[in-house]
Amino acid sequence: MINHLQDTITLNNGVKMPGFGLGVYKVEDGDVVIHSVKTAIEHGYRSIDTASFYDNETGVGQAIKESGVPREELFITSKVWNDDQGYEQTLQSFETSLKKLGVDYLDLYLIHWPVKDMYKDTWRAMEKLYEDGKIRAIGVSNFHIQHLENLLADCTVKPVINQVEYHPHLTQVELHTFCKRENIQLEAWSPLKRGKLFDDPTIIDIADKHGKTPAQVILRWDLQNDVVTIPKSITEERIIENANIYDFSLTDEEMNKISELNKNDRAGTNPDRYDD
Repeated sequence: MINHLQDTITLNNGVKMPGFGLGVYKVEDGDVVIHSVKTAIEHGYRSIDTASFYDNETGVGQAIKESGVPREELFITSKVWNDDQGYEQTLQSFETSLKKLGVDYLDLYLIHWPVKDMYKDTWRAMEKLYEDGKIRAIGVSNFHIQHLENLLADCTVKPVINQVEYHPHLTQVELHTFCKRENIQLEAWSPLKRGKLFDDPTIIDIADKHGKTPAQVILRWDLQNDVVTIPKSITEERIIENANIYDFSLTDEEMNKISELNKNDRAGTNPDRYDD
């Protein structure tokens, strides 16, 4: 169990990854993202999740440089975007991300979406980058079971992570079970469903009992479900609050009550769309 902000989980290739981090989706490049990342690092975060599509890798890199924390103590994730998929394009896109971030290697590189007839070539490129020592771990994002099965059929390196939309309205039970069986770590994006869960009576009731916020209860639920989570925030108060989830535990009954809120309802795109 993760008991501290800097505690790690061990991925299927032996690499250790913090169980909690900062996401920077839709965080503006420049001062805003620099402030957000530096604030998070200052308050003990060690995992930062970005993507070429977010268009803020330059700011993230600047924040890393200015943080004063040695590069090897940080865990940096980026992703290859849909337009850059395919073998050669992925290799080029990776180098662009590395340059923008101003780092020599990435800790984790993900395929952002399972673009039909593309993602297997993309994966071959990522396997090469991994074998060349430019990435410590490779994984996928937004993959359904069928996409994973297709990839696993002939890959030489197994994905370490599947980063998907995951929250109490979208518990992804079958996918989570499949990933556990295959030793692929599930990671949550949009864990708070963009704030749409904060007025849920069940979550409010549990939060009141623990003297916590609805956001903290949801993030604790992730943690106790063995799901790595990367909530986004640009305010210092919220960045601190999101990580203040290690001093309480949810009971089995509370965990079940939250899981029962599932509606299979997405805030983002269904990955099936990329199979058209």
